[in-house]
Amino acid sequence: MPKITPKTTPIYQTSVFTFEDLNDLELYFEQPGQQYMYTRYGNPNSDELAEEVNKLEGGAGAVVTSSGMSAILTAVLTYCQSGDHVLCAEEIYGGSAALLSQELTRMGIEVTYVPSDELYTLGNHVRDNTKLLLAETMSNPLLQVLDLQRLAAETKRAGIKLVIDNTFASPVVTKPLALGADMVIHSVTKYLSGHSDVTAGVVVAGTTETSDRSKQIMRVYGLNLSPFESWLAARGLKTLKLRMRQHCNNALAIAGFLEQHPKVSQVWYPGLEQHPQHQVAKEQGNGMFGGMLSFRLKDDEPETVNAFMQALQHIPFAPSLAGVSTSVSHPLRTSHRSLSPEQQQKLGITLGVIRLSVGIEEMEELLADLGQALDKV
Repeated sequence: MPKITPKTTPIYQTSVFTFEDLNDLELYFEQPGQQYMYTRYGNPNSDELAEEVNKLEGGAGAVVTSSGMSAILTAVLTYCQSGDHVLCAEEIYGGSAALLSQELTRMGIEVTYVPSDELYTLGNHVRDNTKLLLAETMSNPLLQVLDLQRLAAETKRAGIKLVIDNTFASPVVTKPLALGADMVIHSVTKYLSGHSDVTAGVVVAGTTETSDRSKQIMRVYGLNLSPFESWLAARGLKTLKLRMRQHCNNALAIAGFLEQHPKVSQVWYPGLEQHPQHQVAKEQGNGMFGGMLSFRLKDDEPETVNAFMQALQHIPFAPSLAGVSTSVSHPLRTSHRSLSPEQQQKLGITLGVIRLSVGIEEMEELLADLGQALDKV
């Protein structure tokens, strides 16, 4: 049989690997990382994906998981156990809030939500049993941008860990570990994979010890990612830098267009100069501001939102983000549905708020579709 040298990693679609004998098996336990035994413990495809994301984020080790939610769970459990206390930024993905408030509290982990204006002065919130602060580089859905260096200095002063969800930014825009974070998580489903065909997560640690603990949690809880989805995500990752440039360029142009439109009352995008954290975003993002934005229709009624979505000809309503094609979502009814009406109102997530995930299509096509849809409401 001729020698086979594939240019890309084959798909190791197997649940188990074989051994020659007991001696071979013992080598597996004596020399971790030299071979594979069971795909829940490790697989060449999931390892490839983890290693590539780890390089992009500049970490000491990474582990991929079955979803962004399982990545958040892995991150919290890496540092916490029953009886511990977690801080979480008030403005955060609704799924993260649901996991913390509805599930981890049942495991004996206390949660406190920190208002945005108190994130850099945590003294009133930190207790003896506080272990970490969970926050997002760019918040979902209203694009608050955190000063990660300042936040890292505050968490270090308070003696707690800083876990950053970098999904909206991606490592192309911001590298939280380099700015002082202890751990970075992503929903790989979004920009890292990038094609709306994978559900996956990743946890990138700042130390080898923490990374090893995260991998142990993944294995024991069964949070592993399948070989095929690992392969798909690793393939998507190869074009991340190219995709992010186009996402960012398109989003900046669209934000400027919406800002001037008479049917739009407010636009949230860090690339706009009037955004309250524009300068921080510019410095942290190397002049890039991501592909996500949100805007509020001037007529803040469900009939208007429906009319706008129905009028869009090429941009679908899809409750996710970061694919190569543009889509709109409705935070109040999807990602932040689990929040109480009081929480939604406090954050400013109203019926008229629409989240736009800007794709990599031709900019002129996107502007034309948005323009004609807005003209009909």
